[in-house]
Amino acid sequence: MGLVQAVKGAVGGVLADQWKDFYTVPTGLPSTAALFAAVPHGTNAGRGSNTHGSSNIISNGSKIVVPEGYGLLLFQDGAITAFVAEAGGYEWRSDDLNSQSIFAGDGVVSTFIKQSWERFKFGGQPGSQQAAFFVSLKELPDNRFGTQSEIYWDDGFLNTQVGAVTRGSYTLKIVDPILFVKNFVPASYLQPGQVFDFTDLDNAAATQLFNEVVGSLAPAFSLYTNDPSKGNRITKLQQDSIGFAQSLSAAVEQAYQWQSDRGLAIVKTAIVSIEYDANTRELLKTVQRADALSGSRGNSNLQASVAQGIQSAGENGGAAGLVGVGMASGMFGAGNLQQPATPAADDPVAKLKKAKEMLDLGLITQGDYDALKAKALGL
Repeated sequence: MGLVQAVKGAVGGVLADQWKDFYTVPTGLPSTAALFAAVPHGTNAGRGSNTHGSSNIISNGSKIVVPEGYGLLLFQDGAITAFVAEAGGYEWRSDDLNSQSIFAGDGVVSTFIKQSWERFKFGGQPGSQQAAFFVSLKELPDNRFGTQSEIYWDDGFLNTQVGAVTRGSYTLKIVDPILFVKNFVPASYLQPGQVFDFTDLDNAAATQLFNEVVGSLAPAFSLYTNDPSKGNRITKLQQDSIGFAQSLSAAVEQAYQWQSDRGLAIVKTAIVSIEYDANTRELLKTVQRADALSGSRGNSNLQASVAQGIQSAGENGGAAGLVGVGMASGMFGAGNLQQPATPAADDPVAKLKKAKEMLDLGLITQGDYDALKAKALGL
């Protein structure tokens, strides 16, 4: 006793001609709607439609159209009696031995659904009346997060604790509708006309999710920046929406068991802003300087810095300033820079060359030069 599949996949005009009345998704739903009651869709000779009905009670022979991206849940006395994750047209038959209770398909939810179905399936005999609800299987956007004050985490690259104020958004997906409805959705939303929307400010269950995400941000940042495969850079957070979504999803699952207990998963994230605290900003400046002084570009920067230092020392400190620059160059690893060759102190050729230059300049006499020459040659 359950559902019989009349057509699988997209439902076209031929089926609409055959089925003058059926149940389907209501019109005008926001993209963030997660769970809502099915509504009757009545047709007339002009192929007009009315999907604003409020009753979601189906009986023997009722027909239901499941659009792409949605799943169908049937209830009796608060228990789930059937689930459909395959798009197409279905007919409810309470007395057909060939009818089925579950159409999980081959999609991403099939494995989760089959496991949950065996755990929660209705054990009695389904009656002739069932309450029909649709659940979104799409990514649900515009779920916001943000912190009012700094959060702190251990950063693997900076090797210390860093802090920031951050805000952004994420997309959410219901990967197990049975768990989602059984363990998380309040009973007040399992009524005709009600829409469970994660972005609804009056939805206390959605507010709880917001608080749990905020509470998981610091562990998520720590997971991301301590993962060598992600480069250990907090500056990559805003560029790697998928990678950070995985870290955030793992942190949420570890702390609150979203997927295993509620059938929910975070798919993508978008970090709008990160405002680091003063200490972290100083650390990042140091990292930027270190990056600028590494590799071939760093050697060029260092040579330019030493040259500027020599010029400044020559202008301000004379020979003493030049000596200081030479010492500093050695301290900062400038030994690899090309330095002008200086004559060795005991080189006789160099001594004679220097003496000849002094003689030509008139600084010494010919006699002085002859004496220096004799001394240099050991005569």
